[in-house]
Amino acid sequence: MSIASERRAGAVRPHQHQPSFAELYAPKLLTVLREGYRLADFRADVISGLTVAIVALPLSMAIAIASGVPPARGLYTAVVGGFIVSLLGGSRFQIGGPAGAFIVLVAATADRHGVDGVILATMMAGAFLIAGGLLRLGTYIKFIPYPVTVGFTAGIAVIIFASQLKDLFGITLPAKEPGELIPKLAALAGGLHTANFSAILLAAASILIIAVLRKLRPTWPGILIAVAVAAICTYALALPVETIGTRFGGIPRELPAPALPAFSLEKVRAVLPDAIAFALLGAIESLLSAVVADGMTGRRHRSNCELVAQGFANIGSALFGGICVTGTIARTATNVRAGARGPVSGMLHSAFLLAFMLIAAPLASYIPLAALASVLVVVAWNMAEKQEFATLVRSSWADATVLLATFLLTIFRDLTEGILVGFALGAVIFINRMAQMTGIEGGTPLVAADRADHGDGDRVPYDSRLAVDRDVLVYRITGAFFFGAAQAVGSVLDGIADKQKGFVVDFAAVPFLDSTAANAMGRVAAKAHRQGIRLFITGASPTVRRALLTHGVSPPRARFRETIERAVADIKGKLRPSQAG
Repeated sequence: MSIASERRAGAVRPHQHQPSFAELYAPKLLTVLREGYRLADFRADVISGLTVAIVALPLSMAIAIASGVPPARGLYTAVVGGFIVSLLGGSRFQIGGPAGAFIVLVAATADRHGVDGVILATMMAGAFLIAGGLLRLGTYIKFIPYPVTVGFTAGIAVIIFASQLKDLFGITLPAKEPGELIPKLAALAGGLHTANFSAILLAAASILIIAVLRKLRPTWPGILIAVAVAAICTYALALPVETIGTRFGGIPRELPAPALPAFSLEKVRAVLPDAIAFALLGAIESLLSAVVADGMTGRRHRSNCELVAQGFANIGSALFGGICVTGTIARTATNVRAGARGPVSGMLHSAFLLAFMLIAAPLASYIPLAALASVLVVVAWNMAEKQEFATLVRSSWADATVLLATFLLTIFRDLTEGILVGFALGAVIFINRMAQMTGIEGGTPLVAADRADHGDGDRVPYDSRLAVDRDVLVYRITGAFFFGAAQAVGSVLDGIADKQKGFVVDFAAVPFLDSTAANAMGRVAAKAHRQGIRLFITGASPTVRRALLTHGVSPPRARFRETIERAVADIKGKLRPSQAG
């Protein structure tokens, strides 16, 4: 496929500069400092860093416990790994730390190989991420189809929810809790008679506090407040529930000394599949988080630099006894909304977490596990992408097939298998779509012959006024717009100039687009609407138009017209009164 544009006068594109290695891999921290970092910026980063640290404190412990390791290891991960991600990363606003998406993989690895195996796999995954970044594989990770991303994210959410039912209800099992979903649910059902009423009340109250504060006081740290209230009630009322202190003996008040994990060739072979899965999921999650931050701020991250930073962060986390590090979407979004100016905010978030450990570690012993389970239940509910899931199921049989295959394989088989099968299905369906669209006419030459300019009358005369217009930018997309091209075209469209009042994207030569491309256009439409730019879609076929409407490319974000000329006329009609005044 191709994309062509017509730009305003004075915007002659210079010869494209090929960035050097240093430019591609320079951390965003250097970029921010070069732009001029003032005291006001530092004050803003202090506030945003503290805000994110308050959110990350209970989450880091909850994710570690759900992953089958002590809660302290989640804090080590957020402190060390989070600091390195912000120090070396290719995103201005990325917040690194333990992520809910890794619970399934880390818990399975800990079950098979112990905590030492998790730490070794984390270090190996860091090396793989560094290699992937240096080989510039970050660009290709963006080609994963949108239904695959939604499918495995929803699948992980279901598994996280199921993994928290035991602590949520305070159930006691006579044997170890099974890892597979169906045997797990059967075992929990059999142990329901042991449910702890106090744990159920604490969990329900925690979820209620989080939900109410999110609705009535969205700027308040609802998760921390809920956990604190549960801990106070547990201590004051001497409730008979399991706490961090009773299961793990509390939280240490210092970071451990760095040390290499237990290493042997046999152990490396044993954890190699887990390390590859850690690296794959870490790359996907971190780049998804960076894309979310880009969409919220209008900035652009460097994906390969981000992968290298994630690699060093995982190695650093493993040296201090932590688990997998990745970019965390919710904490990154919180960082942006709290007014962060750059990576210093993420570094301060890690420093604040370390301070909390040094000062308040003894108090963590009173936190009930039911409250932390309720936090992860809320996390699972939020990460399930319910609206996107329903939209894809309704959009087409092809998208629904890829989505459900990825979702079900993630739940019942394996996360890596779900991603690979989903990607393969997406590629096969694309090939099938292209084959159905290809028509062969007898006598049609392999190479089209030259035509006279007057031809058959379908040639549109060149309009120089459109090319020099300062208010209108026109892009023409040609060819199939699918997941393989969505990132590149979406990046071009997303980089539209702020000074333009009208933006026209012509789809007359686009035979079809898939859900990944439609979702990319949805992000473009949202950004244009936020910036007050009028977006018009022209020439879209009924099938293309239906796909765009399904993914949010609809009024007031975007309007559809038959031709470019009609769209430009509408833009000019809106502009003249304001210009005249």
